[in-house]
Amino acid sequence: MNTWKNSSLLTLLTCLLIAGCTIRPAKIFTGPDAEDGAPTQRLDPNSIPDAVPRHESPSKRGNPDTYVVFGKRYHVMNSSHGFSEKGIASWYGTKFHGRLTSSGEPYDMYKMTAAHKNLPIPSYVEVTNLKNHRTTVVRVNDRGPFHDNRIIDLSYAAATKLGILNEGTGLVHIRVVQPGETAPTPVPAPQLASAAIEIEPNPTLFLQIGAFSSRINADRLRQRLSPSLAEQIRIQAAENNGAAVYRVQVGPLRDVERVDLVTARLSDLGISDSHVVIE
Repeated sequence: MNTWKNSSLLTLLTCLLIAGCTIRPAKIFTGPDAEDGAPTQRLDPNSIPDAVPRHESPSKRGNPDTYVVFGKRYHVMNSSHGFSEKGIASWYGTKFHGRLTSSGEPYDMYKMTAAHKNLPIPSYVEVTNLKNHRTTVVRVNDRGPFHDNRIIDLSYAAATKLGILNEGTGLVHIRVVQPGETAPTPVPAPQLASAAIEIEPNPTLFLQIGAFSSRINADRLRQRLSPSLAEQIRIQAAENNGAAVYRVQVGPLRDVERVDLVTARLSDLGISDSHVVIE
């Protein structure tokens, strides 16, 4: 398991019932975590069933209007309809098996569940591994991951099915699915360890560090940071609701480890609000 993966927040205090409260996580990320990992009982990725979306009442415990972790405030979405995003997925396993999730349910690493910082609990999400195109559906019942540049924390079972267990992280596309939607067609995992695996070239990774309506301001940020970074910095011109926007992005970056290193460097330079862009 990737030791630089931050675990999800698995125990939300009773104060979650009060919107805007500060949460004290059960685990504070301080570096590599050798305690978490995969169980001795391994699963066959081709035999793991998807979570099946069904109509459920919102969790009373897991849906405060806002909450605070590590001094950062997060907002819970009122509706999940139409939501999708691309980013980095992580997973959590034995260390948290049996502990309470943000919904109040015990975490079961053999079930198809996940943690997300903003989606209503529960929600159902289709997750696609952008490298091998394996797709599955998970039920969001927890909050996290609270590690920079991670968008979803998967259960051990979900990580197994998607093929990201060994690397610890994966590049994914996630989208919310509703009850009654057609299930995705599964892409089978190889039956033998020696079998050839058809994998797409790695998607290209960038870190977006700013977006401006003025090209001059975008250029100023690039000029300020360029002497301190070994990586290239580009400015991408686009439109948002008919208005020009200039996005400042660092990269391309070769892998998730490099993304994490550059994020730490940017933090030292006073840039704390970045996010991953996958092309």
